[in-house]
Amino acid sequence: MKYYLVGYMYSGKTTFGRQLAEEKGMEFLDLDSAFEDRYHYTVPRFFATFGEEAFRKLEKVVLHDTAELDNVVISCGGGTPCHSDNMDFILAHGTAIYLQMTVDGIVERALRSRNPRPKLQGLSEEELRCQIAEELKKREPFYLKAPIVLDGVNPVL
Repeated sequence: MKYYLVGYMYSGKTTFGRQLAEEKGMEFLDLDSAFEDRYHYTVPRFFATFGEEAFRKLEKVVLHDTAELDNVVISCGGGTPCHSDNMDFILAHGTAIYLQMTVDGIVERALRSRNPRPKLQGLSEEELRCQIAEELKKREPFYLKAPIVLDGVNPVL
């Protein structure tokens, strides 16, 4: 069994993924951490140095490395399923779970975060809300391809 957790940033993929893995006796893998381990760059530093297009190409490689894994819960980056054929790959190689959050819920978590995401830094609360709403509108059609949709505030599988 393999679960891929998808959803916007701050939707709780890593937190829920660790809990789900422990509950099911599975391994846990954070795709961003796997990227950082493999390429020796933090995701924000890689983005800043090489740009999003280069990141997405290598992110796809790291995602495809999960094909042979079993008994694992994989937390994907917020944009992972929205690029290339990544969501098709996810659906072909495991069970996708979308942790769905409202824009207000994401904004609340972003404002409370001790580790703000570079993409959202320096924005006013209203700019943050607009940025998140715009991106979520583009990404949600990909996320909704997941056969399981859970409330990101209180996910239960």
